[in-house]
Amino acid sequence: MYPVVPRRSGDPRATLAVALVVPLQGPAGVFGPSCELAARLAVEELNAAGGVLDREVRLVTVDGGAPPEQVAAEVEALVLLGAVDGVVGWHTSAVRQALLPRIAGRVPYVYTAQYEGGEHTPGVFLTGETDPAQLLPAMRLLAEACGARRWCTVGNDYVWPRVSARAARAYARACGGLVRDEVFVPLGTRDFGPVLRRIERCEADAALMLLVGDDAAHFNRAFAGYGLHQRCLRLSTHMDENILLATGADATDGLWATAGFFETLATAESLAFSARYAARFGVEAPVVGSLGESCFEGVRLLAALAERARSLDVRAMCAVGDTVSYEGPRGALRLRGNHLAQRLYLARADAFDFHIVTQL
Repeated sequence: MYPVVPRRSGDPRATLAVALVVPLQGPAGVFGPSCELAARLAVEELNAAGGVLDREVRLVTVDGGAPPEQVAAEVEALVLLGAVDGVVGWHTSAVRQALLPRIAGRVPYVYTAQYEGGEHTPGVFLTGETDPAQLLPAMRLLAEACGARRWCTVGNDYVWPRVSARAARAYARACGGLVRDEVFVPLGTRDFGPVLRRIERCEADAALMLLVGDDAAHFNRAFAGYGLHQRCLRLSTHMDENILLATGADATDGLWATAGFFETLATAESLAFSARYAARFGVEAPVVGSLGESCFEGVRLLAALAERARSLDVRAMCAVGDTVSYEGPRGALRLRGNHLAQRLYLARADAFDFHIVTQL
């Protein structure tokens, strides 16, 4: 459907290769396929329009669900061999922190995940939502509209949940509430019984979920099975439609999410993106929520940076970063510093969809 720019024979620079680091295993593997397809759509559309810097774009997929040091070693090898010109992808902050010492400054790196904030390494560009713009206003709205005051944080045990949990303590106080307990569990946890009992004991009326992929789905099912959904709402900054499907309709009552994109977002840009995605991959393709769609944004941002700088040089991209903007499924977007400024939304789960309640 989408023609590609022919590679010029004998020219080693005719292709712009991008390492796409997305989860293909582990808890986050539930939305890995949507990440791949969204990135592929972005690449095909760029190539149909002439490529980037007159070069055909090609993806080299790396499994970001492997152990962080293993992922970092694989990506570093690709960079050192000259096999890739840039890195894009959704992966955990643990993987990002392992990658940075190995590739920072060598190639541009676009990190697309919602994360804890604070990343300012030169040459790292971020499309994801951050806690001050996303979590704080969501907690404030739920405090005002639903009376959420007594929080219990439940997260996986690595950097993003722990740093975000620390921020949530201050946010809860700013909203007239308190975080009464915090519980961290290993990635891949299936037994949430002890966690649910702690939520019950601290009399929380709101649970902040900082759980990845399948872990969030298992927690949701256990939460509803325990009956906590009858008196305790849940808020997630890491929840898409694929995780809702894995959760099951019976376990989504009282579940809220905040993100820069939802599959149900009814803007001209999001509807056009959804139509193109369905036309290319079919109506049975994995649903693209905020997590998968972020990889589309990541490829588009890398392309916008390269075209603006007229180079793939990291220093040249950093020099023009504040002048870079483009339009994508999330609307008109612009870099501020090294973070993408975007609209954010608060949504309530309704079986297998999200009902967007307000823009934050």
